[in-house]
Amino acid sequence: MAAATREEDAFRRLFRFYRRWEGSDPSGVIDFSKPAGQQVVTYPLKLTSISDQDAYRAGLHPVTQWKAYGLDNYPGFIYINNPFLPGSQCHWVKQCLKKYIQKPNVCNLDMHMSSEEIADIWGKSKFQLRNKSASKSQPKSLLEKLRWVTLGYHYNWNTKKYSADNYTPFPSDLAFLSKQVAKSCGFPSFQAEAGILNYYHFDSSLGIHVDESELDLSPPLLSFSFGQSSIFLLGGLKRDETPVALFTHSGDIMIMSGFSRLLYHAVPKILPNLEGKPLPSSLELPLSADLPADSVIEPCSDDDWQTCARYLEASRINMTVRQVLAEDQSFLTETRTESKQNAFSTDYHEKYTETKTHKPITNK
Repeated sequence: MAAATREEDAFRRLFRFYRRWEGSDPSGVIDFSKPAGQQVVTYPLKLTSISDQDAYRAGLHPVTQWKAYGLDNYPGFIYINNPFLPGSQCHWVKQCLKKYIQKPNVCNLDMHMSSEEIADIWGKSKFQLRNKSASKSQPKSLLEKLRWVTLGYHYNWNTKKYSADNYTPFPSDLAFLSKQVAKSCGFPSFQAEAGILNYYHFDSSLGIHVDESELDLSPPLLSFSFGQSSIFLLGGLKRDETPVALFTHSGDIMIMSGFSRLLYHAVPKILPNLEGKPLPSSLELPLSADLPADSVIEPCSDDDWQTCARYLEASRINMTVRQVLAEDQSFLTETRTESKQNAFSTDYHEKYTETKTHKPITNK
């Protein structure tokens, strides 16, 4: 009986609709690259929050050039159209496929393969990816088997918690990027402490969930997308509230904060590049000459980019970055923090009972 009820909730109905959707009528999906309609509003960024020099260091245009939007009835939700300088997205794609997948970071392949089998995932996948034919009968490379990687405080998919003894240093370049984005949105004290990298293919989806495992829920959740486009569903406090459907494109950034921090959301569909080309145009631009000498952005060699580009022809990469602890907080105060967390939820949302935490990516 419970299963039947779950199938009938408004969020699941729309999730299943877009899971099967072939893109015939996109009028019901908000596209921030061409915003229109009463629900989309301009979001006022903090234009003087970061210097142009720091923006360039992170591979970003100056904040004054960004286009940011919000949605009526979703306070705290911010959508920034691709603010990356030409060529800078390539750095983050390469990091996600070549560097961040290395030990001591954790990935889904650790769960069912030996350390010898997954040593040098990038090296073992390069030739296979670049010489892959259209035949589905070919075995998948290790990169194509990748579903998630965790950074910093490593999220435990079984307990749905973080812990002090499951931590490795958070990547400094991603921390710097996240800091600049958070400051521009009004969160100057944000600290990047945990990351989940999700690797999607055309048959992938991300189930309906709420991100609420962080001990401090007042900082925002940052989401960066690269590669193919997707449908993102943003719902309400309960599953019976019909979600709104959004397109996400390569280079776009989403921020969930305040009221929107604990809303249900999901990714039911990965879509081929809407421009009709194998890769979005924003990924084909040469590296910007505006990058300063101390930029965190590293040039991507032609050899490395050939592998990245081949991977992205059928894939989307999403980086989500979170702050886990409040300032001067430790995991020893977890019990007290849970009561604070509940108070935060009540303050923003009144009372609600349904909770479903982040789930790994699934395929058909």
